[in-house]
Amino acid sequence: MIQIMRWTLEPEQGQSLFMAHPFESNDHWRAIDESRNIARDYRLSVSVDLFGWFIVERHWGRIGSKGQSVISGFSTQQAAERFIASIRTRRAGAKKRIGVGYERV
Repeated sequence: MIQIMRWTLEPEQGQSLFMAHPFESNDHWRAIDESRNIARDYRLSVSVDLFGWFIVERHWGRIGSKGQSVISGFSTQQAAERFIASIRTRRAGAKKRIGVGYERV
């Protein structure tokens, strides 16, 4: 007996064909102190690529400038979560380091 499997790309009711992975997120923070000329911008974007890798993109710099960016890839969600937690901890400690805290935008 030969069994033929048929694959369809029809989404279930209420779903999109291109559903976002539940782990995907975007964070945006700014630290501003006009009296000390501090205007910092920090963006953190997390996504999953086609091969299942967790991609963490970071962009930072002075508000209005091109700034810098780094892209890191992780094979497991746990490794990506640890990395993201360390970034968030560092942003939370900005008040002590630079004298002004980051606020979520």
